[in-house]
Amino acid sequence: MNQAIKETHFNFPEQIGFYKGKVRDVYIFEKDLVVVASDRISAFDVVLPRAIPFKGQVLNQIAAKFLQATADIVPNWVTGVPDPNVTIGKKCEPFKVEMVIRGYLAGHAAREYASGKRSICGVEMPEGLNENDAFPSPIITPTTKASEGHDEDISKEDILAKGIVSKEDYEVLERYTRALFERGQKMADAMGLILVDTKYEFGKFEDQIYLIDEIHTPDSSRYFYADSYEENQKNKVAQKQLSKEFVRQWLISNGFQGKEGQEIPEMTDEIVESISDRYIELFEKITGEKFQKANTTNLESRIENAILSHLSSSK
Repeated sequence: MNQAIKETHFNFPEQIGFYKGKVRDVYIFEKDLVVVASDRISAFDVVLPRAIPFKGQVLNQIAAKFLQATADIVPNWVTGVPDPNVTIGKKCEPFKVEMVIRGYLAGHAAREYASGKRSICGVEMPEGLNENDAFPSPIITPTTKASEGHDEDISKEDILAKGIVSKEDYEVLERYTRALFERGQKMADAMGLILVDTKYEFGKFEDQIYLIDEIHTPDSSRYFYADSYEENQKNKVAQKQLSKEFVRQWLISNGFQGKEGQEIPEMTDEIVESISDRYIELFEKITGEKFQKANTTNLESRIENAILSHLSSSK
């Protein structure tokens, strides 16, 4: 099996900090961030025990493509992609909310709806919807950005009342979120896909709002296949998804939803390889490009050398 990168422990000149996220290792400099997309995989806000070969490359390269394709809508944090697993960019101060936007009743929203709720994050959902039906228009359902543990649903009203984001900034975030989603849906449609829902994160650098993190990847988004959507809805058949939902469903079917006392099921080599294959399929379906597997021999050295070279050339 190919090497996978579970974590990194670099120490760069002029580095002033380090942060380990669920998936990314973030090296902090005075005005820049070096972000390594590891091959860790999380679900239900839990990092699973085994890394998935090429997952980090898939996410990093999809995000790079879509950030570049939406730079005319909102400026983003990226200044360079020196390695298939690495993005370097401006050190923005993140807003403490994630802007989740949903075009369809799927995933978390569908689970809430099935439990009888007709409101999510202060937004009303119409009666009579079946799972995966389209909303009359996309809804924004923000979550708090938790440094540890679970992100929590929150309403726009609570965000403003608690002063988490100013009214002026929040209106800009909403406008950007809708414009980005519209662009993402058009790009998905061109690939025979439906962008179902996604999340965006924003931050400020020198008082300007930037789009940060990844966008339109299978970790942050859900896609359906357009050609089978109507037929599946008519027959009440589950939609084939291009997202991380297949990992969640595998965990659920094996008795794990991230709840206290539950044990993560064993991740065999076969399971790990099948997840890797699905991520590569996601890349090719979403981008329309053939996935080129990066050399995984001396993987950490490859990544470290690419970062060092970029840092020295950008001085």
